[in-house]
Amino acid sequence: VFRDLGVAFGAVLVLIYVLVVGWFQSFITPVTIMLAIPFSLVGILPAHAMLGAFFTATSMIGFIAGAGIVVRNSIILVDFIELRVRDGMSIEEAVVDAGAVRFRPMALTAAAVIAGSAVILFDPIFQGLAISLMAGEVASLLLSRMTVPVTYYMTHRRSAHRDAALSAAPERA
Repeated sequence: VFRDLGVAFGAVLVLIYVLVVGWFQSFITPVTIMLAIPFSLVGILPAHAMLGAFFTATSMIGFIAGAGIVVRNSIILVDFIELRVRDGMSIEEAVVDAGAVRFRPMALTAAAVIAGSAVILFDPIFQGLAISLMAGEVASLLLSRMTVPVTYYMTHRRSAHRDAALSAAPERA
């Protein structure tokens, strides 16, 4: 079961990467966005240990489902940054603004996932799914809110500064 879920997860990662490349027209941006996926494991594995629950097939399904939520949150951050940069904001300001402004929608998504998963937390079959969704979402929210914008800044700052210099060059003439 774990082998088949691992193969399915690999296929999902490739599909997410291809879709995000198509959306952002960049091969680097999807890597930045998908960087948040492993952060959910930072919450999932300790949560299973603290609750004395085994990491089961339903836990793996919860991890895969949570990866989709995490990617959506990262897309929201990156899209907001690019929107602000297109509006004339510097990349530094846009990165800080995205982390601050988009935190509430990301926190509300995490709260909805936690509330929805709490219903099945004590079910013996689906407990792993609930733990994975709840703990993965909390850990990813806290970690990705900072790392995705910072990573985006680090990978795009040179091109943003170059574009700003090129657009300012005709004004000097």
